[in-house]
Amino acid sequence: MSHALVATGIVKTFTMHLRGGIELPVVTDAAFTLIAGQCAVLGGPSGAGKSSILKMLYGNYAVNAGSILVRHHGEEIDLASAGPRKILEIRRDTIGYVSQFLRAMPRVSALDIVTEPLVHRGVDREKAARRAADLLHRLNLPERLWHLPPATFSGGEQQRINIARGFITDHPILLLDEPTASLDAVNRAVVVDMIAEKKTGGTALLGIFHDADVRTAVADVVIDVTRFSPDKKAA
Repeated sequence: MSHALVATGIVKTFTMHLRGGIELPVVTDAAFTLIAGQCAVLGGPSGAGKSSILKMLYGNYAVNAGSILVRHHGEEIDLASAGPRKILEIRRDTIGYVSQFLRAMPRVSALDIVTEPLVHRGVDREKAARRAADLLHRLNLPERLWHLPPATFSGGEQQRINIARGFITDHPILLLDEPTASLDAVNRAVVVDMIAEKKTGGTALLGIFHDADVRTAVADVVIDVTRFSPDKKAA
């Protein structure tokens, strides 16, 4: 088994500057390993720190302590101490992310939003657009919507664009933050199949899934985030 990412002793504390600098500990001494070809799932109740862990792995949140080691272009990089340019490079080539919310430029078409990650990595635009179209077809997004900006789409339609954009690349690591939350049963099943294909291709996945059926279908291992809770440490 190949280790794609190793997190050791990671800590996250928020400082409430508008509340006199009160410190709010969220994650304490978190440690886990992501394995190529497996899907790990972060388990635990709302507020346990699952999203904070994903955001630390993606570089959206700074890490207060600990290390997050990832293999990037043959070099082992500690995301906890990497600079902004290195983190952007790692996002482009090594760690992909599917969030709960679609953030896109106004007036950019759905097809271009999905195509952009491949073009950014140097893939010919026409070839990238064909791959994007395949994914949008698979996720049952009507073709009449492809050339429209998705700001007025339903939540489920926007989420399918998000999923297509996240799955279009071959990142060795893929982070999934509630990718099926806004989807109907048909499209949830499509995403479960897409995750299985990523695993077969050797991708290491880490996700949050509040849908118990989806979680059961995709999880090779469940990481109990309550073990990293500051409240539990105090007890």
